[in-house]
Amino acid sequence: MTGSQEVITRLRKNIETVIIGKPEAIELAVICLIARGHLLIEDVPGVGKSSLAFSLAQSLNLDFRRVQFTNDILPSDIIGVTIYNQKDHTFQFNKGPLFANIVLADEINRASPRTQSALLEAMNEGQVTVDTQTHNLEEPFFVIATQNPIESHGAHPLPESQLDRFMMFLSMGYPAMEDERILLSQASPTKNIRELRAVLSREEVLDLQKKADQVKIEPVLIDYILHLITATRESKHLQLGVSPRGGLILQQAARARALVYGRDYCIPDDVKQLAHHVLCHRVLPESHHGSHRRTVGDTAPIIQDILDEVGVPV
Repeated sequence: MTGSQEVITRLRKNIETVIIGKPEAIELAVICLIARGHLLIEDVPGVGKSSLAFSLAQSLNLDFRRVQFTNDILPSDIIGVTIYNQKDHTFQFNKGPLFANIVLADEINRASPRTQSALLEAMNEGQVTVDTQTHNLEEPFFVIATQNPIESHGAHPLPESQLDRFMMFLSMGYPAMEDERILLSQASPTKNIRELRAVLSREEVLDLQKKADQVKIEPVLIDYILHLITATRESKHLQLGVSPRGGLILQQAARARALVYGRDYCIPDDVKQLAHHVLCHRVLPESHHGSHRRTVGDTAPIIQDILDEVGVPV
């Protein structure tokens, strides 16, 4: 696994040249990519959500498209549309921006629920259906979505079915003062991102994903994951626990983290370190009401209590 770790380190260091002081966010994005997941980033405007996505895309020799979600965007705007060609007397499908390897869905919660739901098939099945015709998406396929936490007109909270399709949820947070000083001293941070060179090919990304599938996870760790997700379903503080998909995704992410750290086997820390990012957006607190917007901050303490209560295998 040493060769894989060197490739991953090369990618992380390339992104760190422009995303200052956020090694954890970079690591989680890389893990999500290797685990064939999708990433949801929520934070206030201007802290680098889109910059992280751009930097990752620039570092990979892959097709990248950005979609700015608004309340009037239609499903056909992201999937594509079939048009009649009068010259050839045939119908031709014009592909939308979803037909890319990396898709940045910027401010996804500003789109209507109808357009949000158009992403579900693509994210879960790696395909889209237009006019009864199914079109496969090229691998790797990685969606990075951003949303602002501040309530505003025209925002539509993501439904549970959509949130469950995202492997991880993370928040960038404000930079430390020293890191922000470095950022302010740069002549043009945006230019630096545009000048990033690709350090990984499509074949290398696919190879990393295949190697992550081969990482061993012992039965005792599978039991640990089962105990964690069962505890969320039995918790008196949660009205909605983690689905079976959530357990599978946590296992998949743990395998990818092991690969990032140069191992061909998982350890309990792989599960514990990812539990918050994988589970917090999949549960619903008992105190949640329709008029109250749910946040990860509502569920993080509950997940932490479960992690403290469930015995770690040794």
